[in-house]
Amino acid sequence: MALAKNGKVNKNRHKKILKMAKGYRSRSKSCFRIAVQKVEKGLQYAYKHRRVKKRDFRSLWIQRINAAVREHGMIYSQFINGLKLSGLEFDRKVLADLAVNDPEAFKAIADAAANALKNSKAA
Repeated sequence: MALAKNGKVNKNRHKKILKMAKGYRSRSKSCFRIAVQKVEKGLQYAYKHRRVKKRDFRSLWIQRINAAVREHGMIYSQFINGLKLSGLEFDRKVLADLAVNDPEAFKAIADAAANALKNSKAA
């Protein structure tokens, strides 16, 4: 009886790892043992950065909203407070998109927030 050494299984595993290591530099893309380490680390980074990406986009939206709101004489925190007082519910992604692509609509929202702020101070 011939000695079975899992040749096909190992070859497929090596092919899978080396395919994932495509685009890496030097021996990281061609040497299996090094490629395994680099691919595992890359997958860890991918997992972590899928969560970090959400934080980064939220901060980008806040920066865009803040820049647009300052053109209307408010700051970001006042604007968000005015939105809550006026009862308008928009998420930051939509507000940032309006600020960039539809300034007239954003101006109307900013005016509504400013009016709500004035009314709350008067009361």
